[in-house]
Amino acid sequence: MKMAREAYGDVLVELGSADKRIVVLDADLSASTKTIKFGRKFPERFFNCGIAEQNMVGIAAGLAASGKIPFISTFSIFASGRAWEQIRNTVAVCGLNVKIVVTHGGISVGPDGVSHQSLEDITLMRAIPKMVVIVPCDAPEAVAAVKAAVAYKGPVFIRLGRPKVPTIWTGEEFTIGKSDVVREGTDITIAACGIMVEEALKACELLEQKNIRAEVINMSSIKPLDGETLEKSVRKTGRIVSCEEHSIIGGLGSAVAEYLSTHYPVPQKFIGVLDRFGQSGDPKDLMVEYELSATSIAKAAEELIKSK
Repeated sequence: MKMAREAYGDVLVELGSADKRIVVLDADLSASTKTIKFGRKFPERFFNCGIAEQNMVGIAAGLAASGKIPFISTFSIFASGRAWEQIRNTVAVCGLNVKIVVTHGGISVGPDGVSHQSLEDITLMRAIPKMVVIVPCDAPEAVAAVKAAVAYKGPVFIRLGRPKVPTIWTGEEFTIGKSDVVREGTDITIAACGIMVEEALKACELLEQKNIRAEVINMSSIKPLDGETLEKSVRKTGRIVSCEEHSIIGGLGSAVAEYLSTHYPVPQKFIGVLDRFGQSGDPKDLMVEYELSATSIAKAAEELIKSK
């Protein structure tokens, strides 16, 4: 079990050692985002911008225009929400090579409550033209995604969570726009991202007890979406459940539905936050309250199979 944000801090140091173009900016949350590791190793290339996220984006844009590869980090709610206009108009419109790696996404932020639980960030970033959106499922995939972001020229948004998660991803290299089938099945497809991949795999065990074989796709690359793998799976299973620790409006489920509606329409159910704000609580309790647990996924899968 390891926190993806901890792995992010480690890989920044690794990358910074090999490439002096890499600079890191944070908005007074480096101890939480773990960019503090880079700051201690390379203080001359680390900038604490204070609680001024909009200004941080502007500084990063200037650094990118000067040939640097800036990483900006803070909690997801503050980057995607407070600094959205600067990300759109200063970074994305100009196609600048800025990497936005945020932490504390989703309901699993837990006791920090509604003000810190970003449930709309994927939607906001997905809507920006030419913005890459990635939601890794664990620490190893987070490391690989950050490395892929460095190799990619243009803006990238990577969303990481707060809690420790088990290792699921076993790939060697992350490819933007590609997804992984982490469990093969024949009866129903479950497409998930972030910590919901673990819940989807747990749901498979529950479904297996009822002789239902579910296929699980780790769709960490939400934009661009791997339509080829998605379509291949649903052509086999004939139905799909999308799972995200995010609002069902505009996130992974929406991306899946948009693609399949024009390529291969199949019945779909959405596991995600149903047009609600978050609240303070234990992360495990919140996952149950907001119907994001493995039990809810398995129930949705059974209902979808019965309805068809």
